[in-house]
Amino acid sequence: MKAVVVVFPGTNRERDMAIALERATGRKPVMLFHRETALPAGTDLVVLPGGFSYGDYLRCGAMAAQSPIMREVAGFAAKGGHVLGVCNGFQILCEAGLLPGALLRNASLRFLSMDCHMRVERAGTPYTAHWQQGAVFRAPMAHGDGNFFCDDETHARLVAENLVAFRYCTPEGTLTDAANRNGARDNIAGIVSPNLRVCGLMPHPEDLVDPLMGGTDGLPMFTSLVDSLAAA
Repeated sequence: MKAVVVVFPGTNRERDMAIALERATGRKPVMLFHRETALPAGTDLVVLPGGFSYGDYLRCGAMAAQSPIMREVAGFAAKGGHVLGVCNGFQILCEAGLLPGALLRNASLRFLSMDCHMRVERAGTPYTAHWQQGAVFRAPMAHGDGNFFCDDETHARLVAENLVAFRYCTPEGTLTDAANRNGARDNIAGIVSPNLRVCGLMPHPEDLVDPLMGGTDGLPMFTSLVDSLAAA
């Protein structure tokens, strides 16, 4: 699997993502600066990592969504390519129109930096194939604008088409307001596109892929991608 990690001014999780991808694939990903105008030949996966692209001016991800490489990422996705956006990457995907909804200020109006738990709502996708339906895993969150919002029509479509990939929950898997620390609508932590090829989520599974990191809860996302892309 040939993975590409896009680096924007202010990105700060690209090395974490590279570690996770190399752990799963055995290959170092390509680090691609946002001003490039083409993806490397043979790209299988594009990852938009976390951070504070362009200092989060205007809206988080709004300026990065206009970067030259994003035209290529949009074209790659339109052709069925796999694209993963984590935290700021999720914000960029929404701003670029590759996923619906928006990420608003946390309900507390405070930056949140802590572990959270997520429940797998849609098993069998390229991003969740190594989890069972309803599995619960831990991941760090670190964001000030992670409050997923969408209008009623979009929410109804996400639910009807089973496009909610992850929801915030307790360690036991119960959906509660207390577990939904940023106030996201319907506890939504991550979603997928209708063709299941584009995925965005706010917490950071890449930060739990090795026992030295404190656990391997996030590793199944990356091994799922390896096996799913190999099968494709």
